Amino acid sequence: MNDKQPQSFGKIRNFFWPIYGHELKKLIPIFTLFFLISFVYNLLRCMKIALIVTAEGSGAEAIPFLKLYVVLPGALLLTYLFTKLANRYNREQVFYLMLTIFLGFFIVFMLLLYPNREALELRSFADWLQQHLPEGLKGLIAIVRHWTLSLFYVVSELWSTVVLSMLFWGFANEVTTIDEAKRFYAIFALGANASGIFSGQFAQLLTVKDFNDALPFGTTPWEQSLFLLLSAILICGGLIMILFRWVNLRIEREERLRIKPASELLKKKVALSLSECFAYLGRSRYMMYIAVIVVSYNLVYNLADVLWTDQVSQRYPDTSEFNAYVNNITSLTGALASVFALVISGNVIRRYGWTAAAMITPVIWLLTSVGFFACMLSENTALGDVFFAMFSTPLTTITILFGSAQYCLGRASKYTVFDETKEIAFIPLPKESQRKGKAVVDGIASRFGKSGGSLIYQVLLVVCADLALTTPYIAGIILISITVWIIAVRALGKMVKGTVDDERASALPMDEKKASRPTTTAIGTDFQASPTVV
Repeated sequence: MNDKQPQSFGKIRNFFWPIYGHELKKLIPIFTLFFLISFVYNLLRCMKIALIVTAEGSGAEAIPFLKLYVVLPGALLLTYLFTKLANRYNREQVFYLMLTIFLGFFIVFMLLLYPNREALELRSFADWLQQHLPEGLKGLIAIVRHWTLSLFYVVSELWSTVVLSMLFWGFANEVTTIDEAKRFYAIFALGANASGIFSGQFAQLLTVKDFNDALPFGTTPWEQSLFLLLSAILICGGLIMILFRWVNLRIEREERLRIKPASELLKKKVALSLSECFAYLGRSRYMMYIAVIVVSYNLVYNLADVLWTDQVSQRYPDTSEFNAYVNNITSLTGALASVFALVISGNVIRRYGWTAAAMITPVIWLLTSVGFFACMLSENTALGDVFFAMFSTPLTTITILFGSAQYCLGRASKYTVFDETKEIAFIPLPKESQRKGKAVVDGIASRFGKSGGSLIYQVLLVVCADLALTTPYIAGIILISITVWIIAVRALGKMVKGTVDDERASALPMDEKKASRPTTTAIGTDFQASPTVV
């Protein structure tokens, strides 16, 4: 065990900053690296949505088709490429190669694809599809027509999957010890949340309000804004490469000689087939509850996000205005997530237990969904007319307000209490089961939730022909999903309750740990008493 442990800190410092001075040379550069990668992710996220949703003949209904038919194959392709490169090159070289692919595409898009997007459109083929396909598939037709924008959406979407998840976290696990990870990772998460605040305001600063002759790109203010934003992303990409090289030269080499990396626990990779994954879920009620929670969140978020995006696009049909609004929402989400991380998540778990903390996210989605869908379903009714007569404000404005509140609060709680409680739920499992469980939950369950939301929309769009007409059905599916989510949290909470005391004690100074430590460990009693856990 490292002779320097967090117990030497006072209560306040142990809660907010359990970092030693000699650790700053590792923490600060990796924190900055994570901040920059998350900063780029937030910029790309707002841009990709603005481009595809406000394109001619397109809308929010294009997103489900993109996620299922373009993003999913793209993720599989890049994952395959990553695996091939990882087998041939070391991690540092793979990092540079993968990042070069992303930055190279952004250069091609900025200088070639976007300026010539109209000439490159598949108009004839899209018109033929429009004549022969149902009206509800106009989202599919839009992504075919605007294939250059669809390609940008996919690459931007995969930035988080490849650069953030595979490259960064793979590197962080390799150079961070278990003891450091317990203290560093919460600070890394805070940096990611703060990046959302800065990225939203930074994008606003780069947004060109009026056409500027001094800029060498674009014929409209939005095209010039896009050029500036992509240029900023390329500069950040260069800084990421430089910083990553510095970290490898100054930190990784000496740390590999001095300490045992946390990633050694992950060297035994568990390769499970799809049938084995579902068989594993079927044998473990404990793991099934975790999977249900993850599927429910992804399903609820993806269903609600499409309707909210559609409402915002109707209010802000101009690409520049849409991008500005989404960037403001991103900043607000980052601010709320930072508050959640500092004030709510850890305190709720320590004071009230795992179940109370895990309930925060579904309850937030439930309350905001009631307001959001109540307003949407009342917009074109007599109630909407009464509301306008009383307050001189269209009900659509309140709908967007509820939807934005749902997005900000829901995503902020996801980045903090949801992710934290999900990871804590793996603690009672043996190491082998943890690896299998992570493969099943993060690899299968999350994808199932996202793809399930896209499939639901596609079926409803074919039947209803219009996104607005799907609202009652989406509302019902979301409420059912949240109900199942809450039931799964309560059931899982009873099974992980025994580990809460250990989790509370781990955040206390050493003298208080000894006083609060139970005579019989929770993992050895409540958890092992369950016959359903593999």
